Amino acid sequence: MQDRYREIVDAFRWEVPERFNMAAACCTRWAEGSERIALHWEDEGGATATWTFGAIQQQANRLSNVLAALGVKRGDRVAIVLPQRPETAVAHIAIYQMGAIAMPLSVLFGPEALEYRLQDSEAVAALVDPASLPQLARIRDRLPLLAHVIGVAGARESWVQPWEALLQTASDRFAIVDTLASEPALLIYTSGTTGPPKGALMAQRVLLGNLPGFVHSHDLYPQAGDLFWSPADWAWTGGLMDALLPTLYYGYPILGYRGRFDPQKALHLIEKYRVRNAFLFPTALKMMMKAVPQPRQRFDLRLRSIMSAGEAVGETVFAWSREALGVTVNEMFGQTEINYIVGNSHTLWPAKPGSIGRPYPGHRVALIDDQGNEVPAGEVGDIAACGEDDPVFFLEYWKNPAATRGKYTGKWCRTGDLARQDEDGYLWYQGRADDVFKAAGYRIGPSEIENCLIKHPAVANAAVVPSPDPERGNVVKAYIVLASGYAPSAALEGEIRDHVRGRLAPYEYPKEIEFIDALPMTTTGKVQRRVLRLREEERVRGQG
Repeated sequence: MQDRYREIVDAFRWEVPERFNMAAACCTRWAEGSERIALHWEDEGGATATWTFGAIQQQANRLSNVLAALGVKRGDRVAIVLPQRPETAVAHIAIYQMGAIAMPLSVLFGPEALEYRLQDSEAVAALVDPASLPQLARIRDRLPLLAHVIGVAGARESWVQPWEALLQTASDRFAIVDTLASEPALLIYTSGTTGPPKGALMAQRVLLGNLPGFVHSHDLYPQAGDLFWSPADWAWTGGLMDALLPTLYYGYPILGYRGRFDPQKALHLIEKYRVRNAFLFPTALKMMMKAVPQPRQRFDLRLRSIMSAGEAVGETVFAWSREALGVTVNEMFGQTEINYIVGNSHTLWPAKPGSIGRPYPGHRVALIDDQGNEVPAGEVGDIAACGEDDPVFFLEYWKNPAATRGKYTGKWCRTGDLARQDEDGYLWYQGRADDVFKAAGYRIGPSEIENCLIKHPAVANAAVVPSPDPERGNVVKAYIVLASGYAPSAALEGEIRDHVRGRLAPYEYPKEIEFIDALPMTTTGKVQRRVLRLREEERVRGQG
């Protein structure tokens, strides 16, 4: 195929207006005099609903008026502790259009995680549902600044104000606040490997910064008939900026599903709603690959594009998706602070299996060393970005100027993720800087070994971490989730070791293997290798 990458990048120019509001761009302009569908929704109990842009806008206007009457002002933080459901989309539009700051929080957060974020952000209001209310109830008396809690879908306590009653009497007309594009609109807390979570504050314009990556990772989205779905939680950048908001920005429908990810259910949803575009974590793709190896024999799939991010996709999953789903996965890289900056767009430039791609149009990205110098092709460096005009950059860490300064080395905003660049400008992900380790003097990244392990038919998922060793410093240890039909045994351990030994360098095969029912995962679909590293350190100390 023709490689149009340089032509596209050279022709790109940012067009960021001085004044911009995400609510106006994602909903208001599509709502007037139209029955345009914005959202299909289903939950694991079988309930379904369809919402137009007009219906979302009307309810958002009511909620904006409710929040204003409760005293919520421009710049105030409003927590959205809701899963994928229509009220979540309504809440985002309502908060943005009144100039307040939306703070999405996962319904999976326990009381301590909720308390820290609500206290640190000084949130004045929160929206909860029956899943998130019990956790909030345990800490309610420790949140004096949280003046109002609104309950969705029957979430009830004496101190909770019901959504339905509040919105029923509110006006469905609201004048959108005239916001600067640079005005704060969104606060998302991101957990690092050390210290408490940091709140990444983002401007209204951040959505515009995500669009080039979104468009190209879905092979020139939108096209006639496109319908989007992702299991990514709308409380995170992946679900919000890689799925919900950019889809609405283009006036196209998105599917929301409230329920746990299940590979067969996912394929059923894709078939039922004729999903054409999807953002699927590598973990989700691996689960689908193992559970339904030949999906098109059982499901009528009409997928046109798949983007994947959060972990390395790897050659195995890449090849399976192309063959079994009929779609070439466009792998993408980004993080909350600077999202959607690198990736593939296989219809416009070749996608190399295993590569996270090239910098998307508008983003200046390089690999740098500890001093901020760009490293040559072939060497491993920290993925970093810079650019005064790039709207994708976060504004700052909330109430943490030291952490904001620490994010930068000179002009470069560091991600803490490592990659190497080949002669064609493609980046090859090597893992988090804190996931890379040395064993017997060799520098080892987990991604390549994990990808090799997944190729074995018995391995459903795997995570590689260092295990402390008095002679070698560390040895390679693999935590393995077995595929259905396989049971742990010494013979299987040996077979898996030989499988890796025959494909990678001698120092990369796992000296130790432990079978595990499930890997510890973040709510954004990433393997928590840090949890496994700590587990190994404690185990070795206990043996000493």
